[in-house]
Amino acid sequence: MTQPTRFSNAPSLAARAWRIRRHALRMGEVQGQGYIAQALGIADVLAVAYFHALAYRAEDPAWEGRDRFLLSIGHYAIALYAALIEAGVIPEEELETYGADDSRLPMSGMATYTPGMEISGGSLGQGLGMAVGMALGLKRKTSPAFVYNLMSDGELGEGATWEAAMSAAHWKLDNLICVVDFNNQQADGPSTDMLCSEPLAPKWAAFGWHAQRVDGNDIDAVRAAFDAARALTAPQPRVIICDTRMAKGVPFLEARDRNHFLRVEADEWAKALDVLDAGRVS
Repeated sequence: MTQPTRFSNAPSLAARAWRIRRHALRMGEVQGQGYIAQALGIADVLAVAYFHALAYRAEDPAWEGRDRFLLSIGHYAIALYAALIEAGVIPEEELETYGADDSRLPMSGMATYTPGMEISGGSLGQGLGMAVGMALGLKRKTSPAFVYNLMSDGELGEGATWEAAMSAAHWKLDNLICVVDFNNQQADGPSTDMLCSEPLAPKWAAFGWHAQRVDGNDIDAVRAAFDAARALTAPQPRVIICDTRMAKGVPFLEARDRNHFLRVEADEWAKALDVLDAGRVS
């Protein structure tokens, strides 16, 4: 029987993150737009998820035994496509079709279009509720699979998120791991100015979750947090809050005023790739 994808003799996680960033920049260059700052910021977390934590089969994305990775933040699709390309779920040449008519890579994540995309993420704040349903269903089938839900800090302002958090604790969903990308930016400004959710880790803990908070751009810290979440024996759901930096890896973009939709000029995509390539990790 074919085993789940594992990468013990493959490039380092840092190299995977570098390649995920590069795939995302190339897709952004195709359309001249995309939520590239978020993609660059979350690349380290995605590298740990797909090349250290998740059980899946690249050649069979619908394999029943897989861990489910849900993208609650549909506009981060460019980031997840980059990870799926690096993982071999999607052929690399398809990145040239990003956002085009009839592409399997629409600009917002759609489960019906893309292999490896578990849910369609349109309205924000819905992913954790779907993750709770999946995790409960898997437990009732006695499946050993985990459900991971990647969500944004802006979604913490949605009541449905906290209803789902209460439900997960009530059902003791120890197969559910929520990952919060805390880049402190949403459409109308800094997330903490819109509706401050701090102190965040104690708040999740008060809802019955095992909570960790780490630097989301420190691969070793992220890996340790994923390992601890998965190894926990307590009958409760787990959350990893990842503080990330928008546009991480491309300093001239990092230095810009934080903005939910970072404007990149036509000539800057190639410059960004050059900058990233100059710091290549092997």
